[in-house]
Amino acid sequence: MNATIYNCNVLTLPKIHNRAGNITALNNSLDLPFDTNRVYYLYDIPSGEIRGGHAHKALQQLIVAVSGSFDVTIDDGHNKKTVSLNQPNFGLHIIPGIWRDLSNFSSGAICLVLASHPYDTNDYIRDYEAFLQYKAVLGCS
Repeated sequence: MNATIYNCNVLTLPKIHNRAGNITALNNSLDLPFDTNRVYYLYDIPSGEIRGGHAHKALQQLIVAVSGSFDVTIDDGHNKKTVSLNQPNFGLHIIPGIWRDLSNFSSGAICLVLASHPYDTNDYIRDYEAFLQYKAVLGCS
């Protein structure tokens, strides 16, 4: 698959409104484009810090700003796009083969990540030049 930033989309997540507050519930294969096998969240990120800085070979992710806001810059080796996340019922679906950086975290921001696979260090590409070489080998350059 020729993974490009145009294959990554912001998904509107189900939101049930009630006068006492809102709820968003996510079901594998119904509300998500993949089955979730790992959930983690980032919080207490100091001002000016950048998170991410990697790509995955097989892992898909849905990134949600459950509190506050932050930007996600996605990069396919040719094109870049920055998506601002600031509502808990929207999530950015990132497919394999896309570099991502998370930045501009607001005070109190919480970044929830739903992942398609358990943690596997061998799935990560942590060096940008190695990422570009990986894309070239796949015929994506």
